[in-house]
Amino acid sequence: MAKRRVRRIVRGTDTSDGGGVRLRRTIGGPDLDHLDPFLLLDEFKSDDRDDYIAGFPDHPHRGFETVTYMLAGAMRHRDSRGNEGHLVAGSVQWMTAGRGLVHSEMPQQEDGLMWGFQLWVNLPAAQKMTAPRYQDIPPERVPEVELGPGARARVVAGAAGGAEGPVSGVATQPVYLDLRLAAGASLQPDLTPDHNAFAYVYEGDARLGDDGTPVASKHLAVLDPEGDSVLVRAGDSGARLLLVAGRPIGEPVARYGPFVMNTREEILEAVEDFRAGRLA
Repeated sequence: MAKRRVRRIVRGTDTSDGGGVRLRRTIGGPDLDHLDPFLLLDEFKSDDRDDYIAGFPDHPHRGFETVTYMLAGAMRHRDSRGNEGHLVAGSVQWMTAGRGLVHSEMPQQEDGLMWGFQLWVNLPAAQKMTAPRYQDIPPERVPEVELGPGARARVVAGAAGGAEGPVSGVATQPVYLDLRLAAGASLQPDLTPDHNAFAYVYEGDARLGDDGTPVASKHLAVLDPEGDSVLVRAGDSGARLLLVAGRPIGEPVARYGPFVMNTREEILEAVEDFRAGRLA
């Protein structure tokens, strides 16, 4: 089957969320509302404490999953059901909000670099009201493999280079790879045909697809759904990028802030449940 090509490039926008944390948003903003099943992708990166110290105080979620992947710094997670986790550099939290909870994510540092990503992944209607659960994954459980000369991957979800990612039991069958390529290096990860996929370059620059579409740092490439792999080549300064794919759900999306359901009526119910304290 043919290799995938780039359908479009998204530059994203600078914004803030939580208590004022500065972010770069490429999915979930005006340029790309969503890419089924992906609802949001934020990168947070700063060594200025004022950009992140307020963190993400208590806020609710219902109907989808949040994925936090840390490159530098540390955050403490707590929720209304008594769950708690500590995210450090290289760790992952895949949280299935399901029927709902109230949680916070707060920095565990007063200075230094805070750098990471948050991805929102939709849930199918049949799982939107499931019980919340967490997959808290420390750095040592995320396998790192060589995919070619000068090309390595950390495998968060899915498979690459004979390694299986630690995330399991997710309806959308995700692939989540953190790729690192030396200058001029290339690799060709496998992707499931008809699963939607994107690549987000967060350092350096890369060329994607047989036609070598250039993708600059802080830009996201939406890939065509057809094809069972994608060719990635690093530029002269090397490249670091996320490659993420998942099975599209193909259902209506009703969205209001931290609630993602299928109908307006379900959103109104989520808001009422939150106000009545039924998510706590």
